[in-house]
Amino acid sequence: MNPDVLHVAVGVIKNNNNQVLLSRRPSNVHQADLWEFPGGKLEPGETVRQALSRELNEELGLTVKSAKPLIRIYHDYDEHSVLLDVWQIDSWDMGLVDCSAQQVQQGQEGQKIEWVDISSLGARDFPAANRAIIKAVRLPDFYLICPEPEADTRKYINNFRACISAGVRLFQLRFGQQAHYDRHEALITELLELCKTSNSRLLINSSPEYAVKIGAHGVHLNSTRLMEFYERPLDKKFLVSASCHDAIELEHASKIDVDFAVLSPVNKTSSHASAVPLGWGKFNDLVEPVCVPVYALGGMCAEDMKKSRESGAQGVSVLSGIWNYDDVEKAVNKYLKDDSCT
Repeated sequence: MNPDVLHVAVGVIKNNNNQVLLSRRPSNVHQADLWEFPGGKLEPGETVRQALSRELNEELGLTVKSAKPLIRIYHDYDEHSVLLDVWQIDSWDMGLVDCSAQQVQQGQEGQKIEWVDISSLGARDFPAANRAIIKAVRLPDFYLICPEPEADTRKYINNFRACISAGVRLFQLRFGQQAHYDRHEALITELLELCKTSNSRLLINSSPEYAVKIGAHGVHLNSTRLMEFYERPLDKKFLVSASCHDAIELEHASKIDVDFAVLSPVNKTSSHASAVPLGWGKFNDLVEPVCVPVYALGGMCAEDMKKSRESGAQGVSVLSGIWNYDDVEKAVNKYLKDDSCT
């Protein structure tokens, strides 16, 4: 890494009330008085994990018990360039961090700290480099692609309900043609009702206009649609995601400010047998300079959840790995019951 880049370890600490812990920067430092996710720069010879534990202990009296990578962000300020190495803290000994406290408190260094609802993070003032963290915090580590239904739509709905029961909270509906969406609007409406009652979100792999019309939570742009847009096609009330296969598409997705991207194929797949898989090394190289969360797609299995995080991904995206099984809830559980924290 360039020695002129300030390497910073950042911790995303989330409680059971869907809140994350923020701290406020002092008035006498760079980016003064802005809210941020707690952390600090690496000392010489430290690993990111060591720096994360030290900084959170110094700032909050918090002892990290387990954590996993979330996202890495490069950002150039006028004063200097930074690399934010962001980790999700999955368990900790509390110190000053009271999970039930709603009011603003003080950290060990006199800084203000506060539990803030994830849904209201957009209303806070953050340093520019933190914006990508907010996108990642709002997303799960599993993105399920739903295929076209066969004749038995009731079975399809039951499978969708089973996925929600297993913990899936982000779905993409991918049909081959627009006419197929039109034919199944009653089904889509029912799926959206299931999402409403479970705090889940459903994106439509179609035009942005259709996604809004049907009442979806956002749009997923295939790579062709992605390259046709030169700005974000929907406002921030909706999620916008995109399918990417190379550096050019990833860069374009970042430029138009998508909420996340899907990069494929990582592994060899039977559905695209002629496609050359990226492999995890190439995946990491492509994701590293991009400041948006990226899911890995293509030949994913449950063991790839840990590999994806280690390779810079938000998590994995799956289609055949779920929908080809008779017991979809059991298939989902193999992915979501991953405990690869360190």
